[in-house]
Amino acid sequence: MMTRFNKTPSFLIFFIWAALGVFSFRSSISDSISIYDALKSHGLPMGLLPKGVTNYTWDHENGMFEVFLDQACNAKFESELHYDRNVSGQLGLGQIGNLSGISAQELFLWFPVKGIRVDIPSSGVIYFDVGVVFKQFSLSLFETPPDCMAAAHPPSDFDDGTLISDM
Repeated sequence: MMTRFNKTPSFLIFFIWAALGVFSFRSSISDSISIYDALKSHGLPMGLLPKGVTNYTWDHENGMFEVFLDQACNAKFESELHYDRNVSGQLGLGQIGNLSGISAQELFLWFPVKGIRVDIPSSGVIYFDVGVVFKQFSLSLFETPPDCMAAAHPPSDFDDGTLISDM
């Protein structure tokens, strides 16, 4: 009995040591993935964010993220999107909620994008929540991160810089 008792603690110590090694290994893998890979792993296209991400934070527990770009910029799809230097939101399966830092142009007006969702990936459609409506785009437009042209802020609809949706 004494020998068996002596082996149990060493086995237990080895098991705890191995488990801690696996958890730290998983942590280092998840910390090294790009924000584009994080989007893809959540069923979202990588091209929702432009090229030029310099850094990002992502809380794996609650999905909150913040992306840092070199500069504010505009990207052209079917319509134009504006990205602030900092874009933040909550990443979920097939969606981004609580989004800030992205504006979409509709005709000559700019609207803040509050959320993005893909209902059924096979439908080929992605929806942007711009507050008053959901703007629908082809999912294929966002397959790769777009080039982004430098912009100080989205062109304003009014001289004081107020967006029509802020009124």
